[in-house]
Amino acid sequence: MRQTCRFGSLLLTFTAGLFAQAPNDGLPPPEWTEYWSPQPALVSAKVGEVPSDAIMLFDGSSLDAWESANAPEEKGQPRAAAAWDIIDGNLVVKAKTGDIRTKAAFGDVQLHLEWRAPSEIKGNSQGRGNSGVFFMERYEVQVLDSHNNPTYVNGQAASVYKQYPPLVNATQPPGTWNTYDIIFVAPRFDAGGELISPARITVFHNGVLTQLDVPLAGPTQWRGLTKYNYHVPRLPIKLQDHGNPVAYRNIWIRELDLPVSTITDVK
Repeated sequence: MRQTCRFGSLLLTFTAGLFAQAPNDGLPPPEWTEYWSPQPALVSAKVGEVPSDAIMLFDGSSLDAWESANAPEEKGQPRAAAAWDIIDGNLVVKAKTGDIRTKAAFGDVQLHLEWRAPSEIKGNSQGRGNSGVFFMERYEVQVLDSHNNPTYVNGQAASVYKQYPPLVNATQPPGTWNTYDIIFVAPRFDAGGELISPARITVFHNGVLTQLDVPLAGPTQWRGLTKYNYHVPRLPIKLQDHGNPVAYRNIWIRELDLPVSTITDVK
């Protein structure tokens, strides 16, 4: 009798456990909304270090990943080497040599870079510590010494130039390093070259959110309104020579595995 009671107690406990896991509430089991594959790729990403799947664009040692953005004088000729200076391991804009761009082309990306406006303050507004980061050579996130330097707000640091001012001004004083972490989603065009979805940008400036998935009206336009024209889905990243000796360091990029079924690649 004692063993029967013990067995009955265990049976009641087991049955109660089943009902606890699958309550009779009309909802399906939790397993119906779980999937186990494909597994995300493993990435080593220690704090303050470059992620294991990142492409290093500038580590302080060479400009091998870069070239001049100026078109060659003769068609079919290679572009000239990037003419900016490397000083104390930093990439410094060399005035009047022109913009530089990556040799590789990119679409959707996560970009990290650090930049520093000159410690000696010269000029004001757009004439002070001015440069820029252009995705696909077209879509600019502004680099500018915006510390105690009034200018039009959609042209200050961390703005999407002439389109979106930053949510806040997180700019460090001149001579101090700033960090940009930017998510760029390339525009999508259909097979006929018509826009399906616009480019989108998210920006963290010194760890502070300054742009949140903003849709771009088109490429950066200094004067007048902008509009989209078809372009291929992968193009270089460009850094701007605006005549000020802005410095860059620790530039790396991650290519993002976002849906690309709507992109038509034209060779």
